[in-house]
Amino acid sequence: HVQLVESGGGLVQVGGSLRLSCIATGFPSGFPFSTAAMNWRRQRPGKLLEWVAAIDSSGDTTSYADSVKGRFTISRDNTKNTLYLQLNSLKIEDTAMYYCTPGVYWGQGTQVTVS
Repeated sequence: HVQLVESGGGLVQVGGSLRLSCIATGFPSGFPFSTAAMNWRRQRPGKLLEWVAAIDSSGDTTSYADSVKGRFTISRDNTKNTLYLQLNSLKIEDTAMYYCTPGVYWGQGTQVTVS
């Protein structure tokens, strides 16, 4: 079965950086990770889940929420079945649980706290 394991979160000061990773396993042979468009989503304290960034299967096309555009970068390495999110110039309001997902499957998330 599909498993998504996020890591790389932590406590960081305003203006700092983090790199989140998401390792994907168990994708069906007919639908491997390399064929899946992927997303990062986050849930801030007391807020609804929100979309952060997306990347197509090849990594050639990316898109971002306005709130993170210019600060976050989504990327992937299909040889390692891994999705990344580089977080720069972090703000207090970036504090959230971050999840990687192709839309159907979800990981357990990784907590980012900006102070």
